[in-house]
Amino acid sequence: MDELISRIASAVGVSEDAAGQAVKIILNFLNSDGPKEQVARLMAALPGAETLLDEAGSGGGGLLGSLGGMMGGGMGAMAALNKLTNAGLDMGQVQGVTRELVSFAREKAGPELVDEVVDAIPGLGQIL
Repeated sequence: MDELISRIASAVGVSEDAAGQAVKIILNFLNSDGPKEQVARLMAALPGAETLLDEAGSGGGGLLGSLGGMMGGGMGAMAALNKLTNAGLDMGQVQGVTRELVSFAREKAGPELVDEVVDAIPGLGQIL
């Protein structure tokens, strides 16, 4: 994840701390609202993603199941967007972070898997 966080910080013009927080928010969103099988494959393909989710408090009771339970079945794209803006990102930065994350995921996991995840989550295409 360090590679991705550095890449986002440089491309979007935010601190590495802000980039790291944004990645955690987006990965939690994907984990809670995405198609479970595809998201599991995606997380496995992104070096450090599962560790980052554990650091964000999604550990215990299984990576894919626990966050959904804590969030009441999913946080939704608007809630994720709200968390990103509350973390200090403006809309342009949110879009930049999301695009960099999607680009990185396509490099690591392949475009087909990433497209399956994006297409399955209502509202995610609007952020991209």
